[in-house]
Amino acid sequence: MKLDPELLQSLPKVLLHEHLDGVLRPQTVVELAADAGYTGLPTADPQALAQWFHRGANQGNLAKYLEGFAHTIAVMQTEEALERVAYEQAEDLSKDGVVYFETRFAPVFHTQKELTHQRIVSAVLKGLERGRKDFGISSGLIISAMRNRHESLEMAELAVDFRARGVVGFDLAGEEGGYPPKKHVDAFHYIQRENFNITIHAGEGYGKESIWQAIQYCGAHRIGHGTRLIDDIAVVEGKAVKLGDLAQYVLDKRIPLEICLLSNVHTGATPSLAEHPFKILYQEKFRVTLNTDNRLMSQTTMTREFEAAADTFGLSMDDFEKITINAMKSAFLPYGQRYDFIYSVIKPGYAKSRKSADLARDSRH
Repeated sequence: MKLDPELLQSLPKVLLHEHLDGVLRPQTVVELAADAGYTGLPTADPQALAQWFHRGANQGNLAKYLEGFAHTIAVMQTEEALERVAYEQAEDLSKDGVVYFETRFAPVFHTQKELTHQRIVSAVLKGLERGRKDFGISSGLIISAMRNRHESLEMAELAVDFRARGVVGFDLAGEEGGYPPKKHVDAFHYIQRENFNITIHAGEGYGKESIWQAIQYCGAHRIGHGTRLIDDIAVVEGKAVKLGDLAQYVLDKRIPLEICLLSNVHTGATPSLAEHPFKILYQEKFRVTLNTDNRLMSQTTMTREFEAAADTFGLSMDDFEKITINAMKSAFLPYGQRYDFIYSVIKPGYAKSRKSADLARDSRH
């Protein structure tokens, strides 16, 4: 049965991979630019700006996709701006049926006005906390280090310093080619010694070696994207016939893959939705999750990602429930809270949506 967008929007969702500097409302970008005296925007018309971001991002090239971030980062240089963006992120996601989300960002990009890393992180956490109070949506913050920079150990220490205040993990992001994760192994060993959580962008712009290093050198607990894991799977006529050692390991160890369907098409990680490895990975029972990556650049929402998955791969409500439970199991939250979310929020939410879908169907017949 075709799942309509309203039904998809009502489903409880868990989002593990979204970038704070990739989710600003176009109107907010315009207002923050005016506040900051930033004159670099291509246009001050919010609708035209939304189109501009999406056009720039939708060129099948990761480097091109990343260009729009120069503008969003430029307007996120004060505590007020950072807090506002995090707060609006919580509001927008709560309207989209998201019950828990993890957002990530690189504090090193927000120091142009001399803010310390501590104040930057505190401002974002304050916005998320206000979002929790006002919209009842839970969240965690992930600190990202950049592959092409040298502060990864400092960022790892920052993440651990804030773990009691809402930071839930550590990430490595940025251009993959030429910047292997193992260059940052000290930061990851520090996180491991502190018994903390690791997710790493890998296998988006670069091959399976990137995923292998992220797991075996850096101890990743989750993989951001992981699209190129398909290179380690022999596929014949749309079916996996043999898994390589890495793919088998990821499957056996239940290492979650933070899949971002639309963004992967926009960055060229996959040529089209129909050719996205998601289908094979899901069929083979890998622990896949669905995510937005950057709602502004990819003009997406969790509902749209669900819609794309339903239309392209024929997913049902049962599939979405399974994927949402996968995501909750993989969240960087204490076990008791994850368990609670699954049995008190997600399962009852899906049961309720199923019931209203059945009622709607009966009333049409």
